[in-house]
Amino acid sequence: MGRRNKGRQVNGILLLNKALGVSSNKALQEVKHLYHAAKAGHTGTLDPLATGILPICFGEATKFTQFLLDADKKYSATVRFGISTSSGDAGSKIISESGAINLNIEKINSTLARFRGKILQVPSMYSALKHEGVRLYELARKGINVDRKARSIEIYSLEIINFRPGEFPEADFKVHCSKGTYIRSLAEDIGISLGCGAYITNLHRDAVGEFNNNDSITQKELESIKKSDLMNDLDSLLRPIDAGIQHLMKANLTEDATFYFCRGQPVVVPQTFHESKEGDIVRVFQQEGLFIGVGEISADGKLAPKRLIV
Repeated sequence: MGRRNKGRQVNGILLLNKALGVSSNKALQEVKHLYHAAKAGHTGTLDPLATGILPICFGEATKFTQFLLDADKKYSATVRFGISTSSGDAGSKIISESGAINLNIEKINSTLARFRGKILQVPSMYSALKHEGVRLYELARKGINVDRKARSIEIYSLEIINFRPGEFPEADFKVHCSKGTYIRSLAEDIGISLGCGAYITNLHRDAVGEFNNNDSITQKELESIKKSDLMNDLDSLLRPIDAGIQHLMKANLTEDATFYFCRGQPVVVPQTFHESKEGDIVRVFQQEGLFIGVGEISADGKLAPKRLIV
């Protein structure tokens, strides 16, 4: 007999503004405890030394986390030049310190062009990727280095917002990038290209897909609400299960089509998706406007169930 989940049946998405010094998993577990939720998961790890948007999915929303994992991300980052660290951020030992007194904003800008668009990036050893079942950062902390394959990413925009000259100059960047982009690796690669080394001193995730800072709430704010014994107010902060997939096409099914769709059968949709093609994912609703899951356009134009909610 399977073990029953303890906790409330909570469904929806919370946009947490993760605090500095907290791991993504710890933040998840603490928020899950605050909600006394039976099931929850986060969508995209943020390093302990990074802050910002960390969507947390509860209950049925966990079925759609992949869409947020695949979403574009936006970051604000501060990079210090003339120093390299073992992890690419401020949380590890310095491995080189050459200084960069002659570096200026013009030199940086001339280098940034090669990092815009589609590029190849080797993931950091301090990433959450796995090698033979073990997280890379766990190996890195043991002094173990393994070969990593370069992966294709896309930098949609990369701009300097502010520059502070000096022996170890700093620049504030805004980055809009595809999934799978490691900002610490980006900073290291820019430093290597400039011949002086670089590392991240501050990193904040400003947006995940359509979600941004204005949508988020901190754990301290959640705890304050919880102390006031306002569980309904906590629940009111949750966004709908389909909030992370608003960019997808939408289909409203008839009562008969809903019956068959919910039983795993492809159905003909009343709408015509002129720009759709085989493999496209569609949000699916009952006639009453109730979200029931996502479907996939098949070769014959029918809509096949892919993820259904209970």
